[in-house]
Amino acid sequence: MTSASEPVVHGTDEPAPTYERPLASGALGWALFAACVAYAAWHLYVLNIAPMETLRFRISHVAGALAIGFVIAMPAVAVAARSSTVMPPALASRLGLAALAALAWPAFNVLYATAGYLTAGIQQPAAWVFATYGPFLGAGTTLALVASWLGPSSSERPSLADWALALSALVVAGFLLFSLDNLSMRLRAGTGFADPVNAWAAAVGVMLILELTRRVAGLALVVISAIFVVYAFAGPFLPGILEHRGYDAVRFFTYVYTDNGILGPTTAVSSTYIILFITFAAFLQASKVGDYFVNLAFAVAGRARGGPAKVSIFASGLMGMINGTSAGNVVATGSLTIPMMKRVGYRRDTAGAIEAAASTGGQIMPPIMGAGAFIMAEITGIPYTEIAAAALIPALLYFVSVYFMVDFEAAKLGMRGMRGEEVPRLGPLARQAFLFIPIVILITALFTGYSVIRAGTYAIAASAAVSWLTPFRMGPVSILRALNLATRMSIQIIAVCACAGIIVGVISLTGIGARFSSLLLGLAGVSQLAALLFAMLISILLGMGMPTTAAYAVAASVVAPGLIQLGIAPLVAHFFVFYFAVVSAITPPVALASYAAAGISGANAMRTSVASFKVGITAFIVPFMFFYNSALLMDGAWPELLRAGTTATIGVFLLSAGAQGWFMGARAGLASSLLLVMAALLMIEGAWLTDIAGLVLAAIAYGLRPVLRRQTGQLQSGAEP
Repeated sequence: MTSASEPVVHGTDEPAPTYERPLASGALGWALFAACVAYAAWHLYVLNIAPMETLRFRISHVAGALAIGFVIAMPAVAVAARSSTVMPPALASRLGLAALAALAWPAFNVLYATAGYLTAGIQQPAAWVFATYGPFLGAGTTLALVASWLGPSSSERPSLADWALALSALVVAGFLLFSLDNLSMRLRAGTGFADPVNAWAAAVGVMLILELTRRVAGLALVVISAIFVVYAFAGPFLPGILEHRGYDAVRFFTYVYTDNGILGPTTAVSSTYIILFITFAAFLQASKVGDYFVNLAFAVAGRARGGPAKVSIFASGLMGMINGTSAGNVVATGSLTIPMMKRVGYRRDTAGAIEAAASTGGQIMPPIMGAGAFIMAEITGIPYTEIAAAALIPALLYFVSVYFMVDFEAAKLGMRGMRGEEVPRLGPLARQAFLFIPIVILITALFTGYSVIRAGTYAIAASAAVSWLTPFRMGPVSILRALNLATRMSIQIIAVCACAGIIVGVISLTGIGARFSSLLLGLAGVSQLAALLFAMLISILLGMGMPTTAAYAVAASVVAPGLIQLGIAPLVAHFFVFYFAVVSAITPPVALASYAAAGISGANAMRTSVASFKVGITAFIVPFMFFYNSALLMDGAWPELLRAGTTATIGVFLLSAGAQGWFMGARAGLASSLLLVMAALLMIEGAWLTDIAGLVLAAIAYGLRPVLRRQTGQLQSGAEP
């Protein structure tokens, strides 16, 4: 038994993503390990030493993720091996073999054309070279997909169909890379002069992206993307603002697989910032620096009432801003914090809800914001440092609110904190504060003018260097393991970013975003608040079932332009949609972070999502707060910023008290709770008059506490109130 004098170290070794097969053994395992290491190391090399031409880099980035993803990701969605299959194993193997045979010909076509270009400078190969490339590519990929869907799902080794899909991804990329210059893909894509062979490659590429997204992220994003693809062809038959002239397959697919769609902003971010910071997270894990963050949270907050829940807020918020996905962070830290919350008295659904809300909040916490800050900078052109600074007060308001919600819940239920022997000692951890050096270097580099890529690389190097001051020194083997982990962690987010690019491409091609902007303008003519509420609902709906990066990218394409046309500053408009895209992860009925937490806590998924919506309620109010008071986005003089932050903090305190029914050490009845919520809403605008009115209502709610206490005491004694 652990003595009270010994620190308890709580590890946060991140489990493999739930879509992933267990690590293979033997030659296959070593080959996959080498491929993953090479993929992550290649990104670091290109980003820091030998830059590639933009589209070539992005095509290669997507192709590598697809090829590795099909080998390591199981065909069955979200992992459970199927007990029965529609297709006998022997037939599935024959189909997989047929798929490989069909794909061998287009693979030869690409290799032959590339060899001719490299050795003899032949830019336009003979007509026969690509004459049948498309049909064979399409047929082989289709056979592989059918065998993958209907055949047996192995949790141990990839099937022939999986290998065929990986080969198909490489064949598609090979042709696109060859055709960039040699076949003038850049000039003809998306026009009436587009090459039909390009269309075959692009269409199969879209199929592969949708299939990998299905495997690693479920059906929600795939269904939404498929609806947008159908919309591109069905426009002439639709009414009202949905109508457009429609597009043929050649023009559509050659357009969507360019920097207007799949290879556009979403892939630009995943190929640079996201892969970089996921690698940073992998190095933090390999060097055990990530464990230090969690242990410090336990030491600081573990003994407070409801201690594990407060630990979850700090640890999940810190790791979530680096992780890049709310659900992924729930799995990483929730496996530790959720059981401990249950142990001190939280209900299963509440424990899962707190973890989901805290992990989701990490996506809005600067300086990294789960890569959201980088996507916003890419889309808007606003400097990253300005975005990170503007995000600070809203993020703090969110976490302060979640802390209040957790504390009030613990007070109502009379919970205890963790015992002394259950938490690490603060003294030894304080002497290890040097483990924050990688984070300090990252923030310092970012705010002193270094590029995001250079700052991230310095932070990666610092995490390896700092490990030499601990027992977990990172040598060559540990570095290789960290690179392997970085690739495996990044596959999901690369797939969903590419899939979101399909939606962005459709929006750009059809002009539906401009039509939506007109609709918002019409609503604003009636009521600006109604227009904002409508924009909120659309942002949440578009984000449901999607990881944060994809959710924001789509909402930014559809909703943000309309808000900007209303006269809202671009920074405010994008933060508005970003917040609601993020909180879609805890919004019923499709709440990915809440569902992941429910799986760990053993609670009902829907009850957990409703509870997480309640815990994170402030996130649904904060965007309106900074819309009405831009000082919350660091826009104003210091006295104004201080006043705005103070009144907003009081507002979220009152909102939390009203939502939990607990105010100033006593239960709040229905009337008091309603008054508290009204007081909080009055403090949104930030004007002196509304702030004073809010404080008056809070004072009235406080005055009702003795009445409620007397009524409660009379009821408990059996007397009539």
